[in-house]
Amino acid sequence: MRNRFAYAGFGILATLVGVATGHFVASLLNPSSSPVLAVGSQVIDLTPTPMKEWAIRQFGTHDKTILVGSVFLGVLVFAAIGGLLARKRFVLGAALLVLLVAIAGYTALSRPAAGVQDAIPALATAVVGVGALWLLDRTWRRAPLTGSAPSEDTHGEARGASRRGVLVAAGALAAAAAVLGGAGRWITSYRTRPENIDLPAAKDPAPKLPAGLDEKVPGISPFRTPTKDFYRVDTRLTLPVVTSQGWSLTIDGDVDNEVSFSYDDLLAMDLMERDITLTCVSNDVGGKYLGAARWLGVPLKDLLDKAGIDSTKADQLLSTDVDGMTIGTPLDVALDGRDSMIAVGMNGAPLPREHGFPARMIVPGLYGFVSATKWITRMTLTTYAEQDSYWTKKDWATDAPIKISSRIDTPKPLSTIDPGRTVIGGLAWAQHQGGISKVEVRVDGGAWQEARMGPTGGQDYWRQWYLPWTAEKGQHSLAVRAISGDDEKQTAARATPFPDGSSGIQEIVVTVA
Repeated sequence: MRNRFAYAGFGILATLVGVATGHFVASLLNPSSSPVLAVGSQVIDLTPTPMKEWAIRQFGTHDKTILVGSVFLGVLVFAAIGGLLARKRFVLGAALLVLLVAIAGYTALSRPAAGVQDAIPALATAVVGVGALWLLDRTWRRAPLTGSAPSEDTHGEARGASRRGVLVAAGALAAAAAVLGGAGRWITSYRTRPENIDLPAAKDPAPKLPAGLDEKVPGISPFRTPTKDFYRVDTRLTLPVVTSQGWSLTIDGDVDNEVSFSYDDLLAMDLMERDITLTCVSNDVGGKYLGAARWLGVPLKDLLDKAGIDSTKADQLLSTDVDGMTIGTPLDVALDGRDSMIAVGMNGAPLPREHGFPARMIVPGLYGFVSATKWITRMTLTTYAEQDSYWTKKDWATDAPIKISSRIDTPKPLSTIDPGRTVIGGLAWAQHQGGISKVEVRVDGGAWQEARMGPTGGQDYWRQWYLPWTAEKGQHSLAVRAISGDDEKQTAARATPFPDGSSGIQEIVVTVA
C-alpha cells in the first residue's frame, strides 16, 4: 500500500514539475501556450452556452479561476494514475503522461493564431515530466547493495539511505516546480506590465462630466466607473503579450485598398473623446457586468474611409484580436452616425491590458460580444453569409442592441436596514436610444412612483436615480423600471442572456428591522 501511495505521489510530482517547466517556457514565448491554459481555453470553447452562462452567474469573474483549477485537478488525477502504472511498468506511466501533454500540445496548436513555437512548452513539459518520473522511479528501485548478499542490518541501512535519496529527489523536484512556476508567473506579469505612454489630447473632446449622486446617495454606483473596478468578461485565461511598437491594425476584405496602421499612426490622427457605457450580454437582470468610462480613440469611420468602402457589398465588420478571436459587427450599425471608435485610452490613461491594450473597438448601443473587440489587430469587411464569428458559430445573435434596463444598487437584495427615512437608488441605461428620461420604482406591488434623476452624461451613458423612502418594519419588495428618451418602457418580459441579452424587471426583497 505504501508503494502505491508513493508512486501516485511520484506521478503527481513529476507532472507538477513538468507543468511548471511548460509554464515557464510559455512565459518566454506565448503565455497562452502554457499546457494547462491551452487545455482550459479549449474547455471554454467546447463548453455549452447554458453551462457557460450558469458559471458566469454563479462565480462571476472567478469563473476562469475555477475552470483552470478544475482542469488542473483533473490532470493531477490522471498523473496519479500514471504514477501507479509506472510502479508496474515505467513505460506505461510515462506513456500516460506523454498522452496528457500531447493533448495540451494539440490544443495549443489548434488556437486560431497558433504557430509552431506554441508546441515548445508542451515538449518541455513532456521531457521534464517523464524525466522527473524516471528519476523518482530509479531512486526508489535502486538496489540496496551490489555484489554479495547483504546482511539484514546492512540491507536496512542501505534501504534507509535509498529512501532518504527519494526524499531528497522529491524535495528538489518540488522546489524546482515552485521556482519555475513562480518565475513563469513573474515573467508573464513583467511582459504584460503597463507601458509608459503619453496620449495626445483629443481634437474632439467630451464635455466635462457633471457631478453625480455618488455622495448624495450612499451605496449607489459611481457616475464614472474607476478603471480598476470596470468589469471584464472575455474568453482569455491570460493576457496577451503585445507591445505598442510591435502592434498594427489591418483593414482588409471588401475594400478598395488594404491598409495598416501602427499604434503611432492612430495617435497621430484626430482623436475623439466620449463618455460611453459598455454592457456585457451575459449581464442578467440587475447584474453587474456593465461600466461607464471616458474613452479616447479614432472614429471608426475615419479608418474605414482610408481603406475605401464606398462600393463595398459587405454587411459585416469582422474584427480579429491578436490571438485569432473574432467578433462580427453589423456594418450599417457601426457607421450610422453613432460614436463608434477604435479606442486607445480609458479614463484619461492608455487602455489597461485587461481592457484591450493597445486598442479595442467600441460601438455604443451594442452588447460587447458584437462590438467590443479587445486587443484588435484586424478588421475585415465581409458578409454574414460568407464568414461566421466566434459567437455566431455558437448561435448567439448577429445584431444585438442593448436593451433598456435598470438596477437597484441600494438597498442590497436580501439586506436588513434600519426603519425610517432612507433612499432607494441605482442605475438605468438605454445606450443610443435617447438615453434615460425617467425611472419608476414600485414598493410592495403598489403604484409606480417616479424617481429623482441624476445628471445626464449623454444618450450613450447610464443615469443614476433615487427615490426617498420611509421604511417601515417588516419585509418589503422593491422593483424598478426605466423609460428611454425615445419614450420606450423597459419590458417586463423575462429573457435570459442567450441569445441577445436579458430582459425583465428587477425586483428585490429587503427586511426593515
